[in-house]
Amino acid sequence: MASSAGDPLLSGEAGDGRRRFVPSTIRLKTSVWSELGGAVGDLGTYIPIVLALSLASHLDLGTTLIFTALYNFATGLLFGIPMPVQPMKSIAAVALSSAHLTIPQIMSAGLAVAAILLFLGVTGLMTTLYRLLPLPVVRGVQLSQGLSFAFTAVKYIRYVQDFSRSSSASTSVPRPLLGLDGLVLALAALLFIILATGSGDDEDVNRDGTSRRRRSCSRVPAALIVFALGLVLCFVRDPSILQDLRFGPAPLGLVKITWDDFKIGFWEGAVPQLPLSVLNSVIAVCKLSSDLFPERAELSPARVSVSVGLMNFVGCWFGAMPCCHGAGGLAGQYRFGGRSGASVVFLAIGKLALGLVFGNSFVTILGQFPIGILGVMLLFSGIELAMASRDMGSKEESFVMLVCAGVSLTGSSAALGFISGIVLYLLLRLRDLEWDIRGLLGRWAAGRRQSTNEANEDGAGDA
Repeated sequence: MASSAGDPLLSGEAGDGRRRFVPSTIRLKTSVWSELGGAVGDLGTYIPIVLALSLASHLDLGTTLIFTALYNFATGLLFGIPMPVQPMKSIAAVALSSAHLTIPQIMSAGLAVAAILLFLGVTGLMTTLYRLLPLPVVRGVQLSQGLSFAFTAVKYIRYVQDFSRSSSASTSVPRPLLGLDGLVLALAALLFIILATGSGDDEDVNRDGTSRRRRSCSRVPAALIVFALGLVLCFVRDPSILQDLRFGPAPLGLVKITWDDFKIGFWEGAVPQLPLSVLNSVIAVCKLSSDLFPERAELSPARVSVSVGLMNFVGCWFGAMPCCHGAGGLAGQYRFGGRSGASVVFLAIGKLALGLVFGNSFVTILGQFPIGILGVMLLFSGIELAMASRDMGSKEESFVMLVCAGVSLTGSSAALGFISGIVLYLLLRLRDLEWDIRGLLGRWAAGRRQSTNEANEDGAGDA
């Protein structure tokens, strides 16, 4: 819990009085500025996907902002950590590809994934799966997702993007060196975040293993400052966007889904999304939360799975982008200062305000956001997620993890990497079991020979 020195807004008796009326899950663990910095930590993933879907697939951005704000409120209160709410990436990728799913088909895919995750959570099968999965395989999935984010981030920084076609539509045109979305601006943001937050540790460690006082610059809300700069530059790059803004939320309406829409959405969108949702949105999130918050009770995979299912059963009927939790988003929000549910509650307040005030017209502002800055934020999120895999204690565990990550990256499929990792892990276990059996048989044979020799010696002595 934040001390009075750490946060002047909660100092003294007044702060103690206010804390009595604040749920424990959203009480500040550090300072307000730190939690605000963490609130924008996963926007490097969120903004490109929803922007691309809004431009290319006519997703209603206002509706998505409002519903994801409600999701953020709920998860902040329920889990007490900066639990992210992110678009389902595989569904988004299919929707923006040559298949080009319609809005009813996108929503059908989200509802199908939600139904399956809700079933796995309610029945307890998700918890069973979580307990049976080997840690090296989970770390391999985390490593591949983290490196994938980092690779995408470097593309955002180096090359001009065209989000009207895809959320990862890198062109071959290098980003200009100067300008309001130039390479120098992105590198300056990168340098500022490194100087402000270092490697992301909460405290510095001396060579003898003892900790020393946290650097003062680590309290700077680096991500919040960089994101605010990006918003200001939106209006500087194109002042005419003010004329395109319309006040008021988008009207809500039910999405009409036909049986054909459901079939296409299920096979084209839900099937490739499901392995990623199970592995990255539930299992990897629970593992990562245990790493980042060891003082807290371990997240229940069943609760996380049910959370994803309920979110989409509410929002998809109204046209909100199918969403899930994600280890990358959790890593990003933690990296930039998020330590409690307050972080995502602050994000929810911002999303809700934008969705209610500007509605779908807010897409005109996001369309001018410097993509290089988003790339910098995504880079740190990916690195933080990948660093969770540094706890492998043996060469064998590292071997399984790296094979799983390598197959996931080269095959562009978390499911393929997961299957490869499981097969390799079982083969190594079988090999160890074979050697154990051989050793046991060898010791048994040696014992038999020794007993026989002793019996022969006793017989010779009696003779």
